[in-house]
Order: sequence, then structure tokens, then C-alpha cells
Amino acid sequence: MTLIEWSSSALFVAFVAYLVATIFFGGAVKSSTHEKTATNKRWGMYGFTVTIIGFIANLTYFITRWIAAGHAPVSNLFEFTAAFGMMIVGAFILIYSMYRIAALGLFALPIAVIIIAYASMFPTDVSPLIPALQSYWLTIHVITAALGEAILAISAVAGLIWLLKNIDMTKKSKQRFWIEAVMYVLILVVGFIVSTTIFSVAYEPVEYSYVDVEGAEQTIEYTKPALFGMNESTVITEGAMQPLIEMPALVNAKKLTTVVWSILIGSVLYILLRLILRKRLAEVVQPFTKKTNSQLLDEIGYRSVLIGFPVFSLGALIFAMIWAHEAWGRFWGWDPKEVWALITFLFYAVYLHLRLTKGWQGEKSAWLALIGFIIIMFNLIAVNLIIAGLHSYA
Repeated sequence: MTLIEWSSSALFVAFVAYLVATIFFGGAVKSSTHEKTATNKRWGMYGFTVTIIGFIANLTYFITRWIAAGHAPVSNLFEFTAAFGMMIVGAFILIYSMYRIAALGLFALPIAVIIIAYASMFPTDVSPLIPALQSYWLTIHVITAALGEAILAISAVAGLIWLLKNIDMTKKSKQRFWIEAVMYVLILVVGFIVSTTIFSVAYEPVEYSYVDVEGAEQTIEYTKPALFGMNESTVITEGAMQPLIEMPALVNAKKLTTVVWSILIGSVLYILLRLILRKRLAEVVQPFTKKTNSQLLDEIGYRSVLIGFPVFSLGALIFAMIWAHEAWGRFWGWDPKEVWALITFLFYAVYLHLRLTKGWQGEKSAWLALIGFIIIMFNLIAVNLIIAGLHSYA
């Protein structure tokens, strides 16, 4: 078995372990609702132990792929997203060891599982680094930024649990609408996984030619029915459908097609779940949050931002600017990823300002933490998949 095969197997073991650990944490939360303290601790211990085993497997994946590739495995969307999922679990392990709140595992681990499953939908081949990435700053910049985002993700998990616990789902309100919107967005990510799996089995890839932003003619292969076409696209594969709408060169129409298919199939999944459960998804999971301590959740969310914000700022801005100057001769260039990193930085700076000077705690703080994670995920999904830029090699 090659190192790459070992790496893939280790990632699969981690994926399964996180699923199993989620079940154990669910048992811990359910037993706590019946005041069975000993049983709660036992289920929580099982969940934490299995999470540790999964994390070790995850680290094994990361290290073996690093050795096999000859560089840090964060150079494309599969590698970065898988590493991001691993770091969320690592951040959860750190926080759980301090606070022992089983509900954190019940919500944080499924998010990590979805992110790792999302990563697996991208090409997993190991390929040589392009010249722009052949720098030790790849390791420093990307890993530090991903670690900061992972710690910030835990603040969003704490905020989500706080909101699910405290929002009255029996009364119509803006809070009830928006918390359900968050659940809908999570299902859309699952929709991406399902759509990619379906089309990989049932759809024959189609090749198109197009003109890129520099005016050069290129070819591209679609693995899903082409809803959107690249700039001045022409069908090469005989008998294939012409894209419904042509997009300008700035937009990666292939990836936009992927996003739209994910939204369509995710929306169908959401509607089916609503019909089967006959409840809002937020109402379904709310009972698992009822015994949590709101004040403790608020503290976890705040401390996660206090730790994650400077780590993210260091990796996504400072180290990024140093590398940009080394690679491109300038510190800042208004590339879409650079702009979105700045937006993320400014948002969390505002969060800390409002928290420290205006006393925004509880519900306001929870919503801000959740919005911050949505900004991070928009950068990971939408900016990476749709908008062309210097980071498009990812």
C-alpha cells in the first residue's frame, strides 16, 4: 500500500470515527435531559475517546500525505478543506477538555464531517506545486489561517447551541426564521455532496472551449449539466447540450453551475426533510440543547473569538501579505480572496468592539458568531468556486 493509499484510508477512518463520536455525544446529551449524571459522563467519555482516535487518524492522513506530496497538503480545495475540518475537530478537543459540554460535540463534529465530505468531492490527486506556491509561506500562511478559522468555528457552534436553546420555536419571529435559514444552508452543503455523487455516476463529462480573462482560448470539462457557460464557450463533445446562460470571463461558470446544482438539490432535500419530520429542522434539534448552560456557551463563544481572531489575522492577513510581496512584488492587490479575508477580519474586529464596549452578550453575541462563520464558509465555498482571481489555482 502506498503512502497516498494509507493517507486516504486514515482520512476515511477519521470520518467514520467522527460519525460514531457524534452518536455517543448524542447519547450523552439525551441522558443529561433525564438527569442521569453518571450515564451522561460515560457517554461523553466514549464520545471524547472516539474523537481523539479519529483525530489521530486525521493527523496520520495529514502527515502521510505531506510526506508523499513533498509539501504541506493545503495546496488545493480538497487538501485545504480536509485540513480545515481536521482543525475544527482539534479546536473542539481543546475546548471540550476545558468545559466538558457534550452538546458541543453533537454539533461541532457533524459540521466537521460535512466539511470533510465536502472536501472529498474535489479531485484528490497529488500534483506538483505550481511556481507561485513553491514557498515555505504556503505552509505558514495557509495552516495558520485555517487554524484561526477553525477556532472561530467553535464560537459559531457555541452561538448556534445558545440560539437553539433560547429561541422560542412556537412563536413566529425573526429569530426563528433566521435560525431555520442557518439549518437550510447546512443542508445546501449536503446538497453539494449529493449532487456531486449523483452526477459522477450518472453523467458523462462534456468538454467545452472558451476564452479566458487574458483573451486566450482554453478548454474545460464539465462534470455536471452545464447551466452556465464560460466566456464565449463552444461545445466540443459531440451531441452535448449548449450551456443555458453564458457568463463573463471574470466568473468561473463551471463552478457556478456546481453551486446552482447544489442549491437545487439541497433545496429538494430540505423540503423532503420538512415533509418527513413535519417540523422545522431547528425544532427537531432544539431538545438536544435544553440542558446546556447559556452563560457557559456565551463564555466559550467569546473566548474562541479572543483566541481565533489574532491567529486568523496573523495567517490570513500578515503572513499572506508577506508572501504576496515575495511572490507578486506587492503587499495588497484586491484579489477576491484578499478582500474577503479583510471583510472577515473587520467583522470579528467589530464583534470584539461591540462585545467589549457595548456589552453585546447572549443573543447578540451568538448571532454575530454565527454570521462570522457564514462569512468564512462563503469565502471557502462561493468565492473559491465562482469568482476568478489569483487564488483560482486552489
